[in-house]
Amino acid sequence: MGEIIIAITGASGAAYGLRLIEVLSELGIEMRVIVTESAKLTLKHECDFNIDQFKSIEGVLLEDNEDIAAKSASGSAKIDAMVIVPCSGTTLGKLAAGIGDNLVTRSAIVSMKERRKLIIVPRESPLATVHIENMLKLSSWDTVILPASPGFYNHPKSIDDLIDFIVSRILDQLKIENTISKRWTGNEI
Repeated sequence: MGEIIIAITGASGAAYGLRLIEVLSELGIEMRVIVTESAKLTLKHECDFNIDQFKSIEGVLLEDNEDIAAKSASGSAKIDAMVIVPCSGTTLGKLAAGIGDNLVTRSAIVSMKERRKLIIVPRESPLATVHIENMLKLSSWDTVILPASPGFYNHPKSIDDLIDFIVSRILDQLKIENTISKRWTGNEI
């Protein structure tokens, strides 16, 4: 797998993005990471994580969300996929309206026009009608909508198990083999 863009926006659930980055790093996959201003606050509050810590993660290149000339925003760049995890309602709305006013939204729109795999992980609950309509619109444009709704059939024992369930589903969509979460076999009942 080539480079992947991982965008973390300001919705609650920053731990999903951090865990995805950790797993991809362990697998030796190169990532371009974009963090919105709101996400910086969420990372600090929910995960006690400062973006300077990305410098110590193997395979991570941190890009400035204000730099719309970064590689992530280029259609000619060799990038395989983009994941927005978590995806805020604001980012979701901008994408559905075609607004590329920062590196996250510009890169996602480029991913759509280039037919790259685009996965968004909304974390809003409950969903407003506008969120549902925006997800429908993006889904009709081949964007994968993967809500942060963990399963419980694997009998999670910790928050980490719940996070790994979602990260495993993201990796499956990226066609990356993984065993970080227990899979349904059909023999459970």
